[in-house]
Amino acid sequence: MKLAAITDIGSCRQENQDNYCAQQLADGSGWGIVCDGMGGVQGGRVAARIATDTMLRYFQKELPTLCYGEEKQFIQHGFDITNHAVYDKATSDPEMLGMGTTGVCAYIKGKMAHIVHAGDSRAYLLQGGAMRQITRDHSMVQQLVDSGQITREQAAAHPQKNLITRALGVSATIVPEYNRCEVAPGDILLLCTDGLTNMVSDEEIRLILQEAPFFEAPDLLVERALKAGGQDNITVMLMGVESTESING
Repeated sequence: MKLAAITDIGSCRQENQDNYCAQQLADGSGWGIVCDGMGGVQGGRVAARIATDTMLRYFQKELPTLCYGEEKQFIQHGFDITNHAVYDKATSDPEMLGMGTTGVCAYIKGKMAHIVHAGDSRAYLLQGGAMRQITRDHSMVQQLVDSGQITREQAAAHPQKNLITRALGVSATIVPEYNRCEVAPGDILLLCTDGLTNMVSDEEIRLILQEAPFFEAPDLLVERALKAGGQDNITVMLMGVESTESING
């Protein structure tokens, strides 16, 4: 497992309300989370920081007890705890009322990636030169696409494309969405906020991930999003799957 990540304020925002956290583990596994905060003057930034900090503590404390086959329950439980942490802060501090954050979190071990998310921050898998979106946006526009009322092309330019239907911290309970996919050495899992995907097409992202050196790709993706307008905060995290031989040297 190798990790590379970057966050950028973008060209139009006064503060960066994105946040991320990731860890490589000694057994070759790894995990990461990307968040896009929202609400208030500082609420979004605080919500995203609470979410990443809470997931970090959760993984550090609970991962040693994780048994094979329980990954789904494990990662979803982490999101439950994180949701409570953000919600408790939002409801106890009047200045933070209404804050929340998207979240997309992945845990990779062996041949499997386990992904949980809420909101429109996304996970993509680059595998064998092809890239596919693993997550499905929790947004008003995605609901219109799913019901056949608009096309994916129309969704990209829809005036309400940033209205999300699910987020961490906006209510006492949350139903995060879980996905998993098989991975192999050479694959790359991308976690990102909509500051990237609203500015850069999936095909452009795929080309950069395929052609650029792994540790340079996040900077190139942010650079491309800024060149396209940088209308939001931008966060990019890459999780690269390696063979056991390369991990052990």
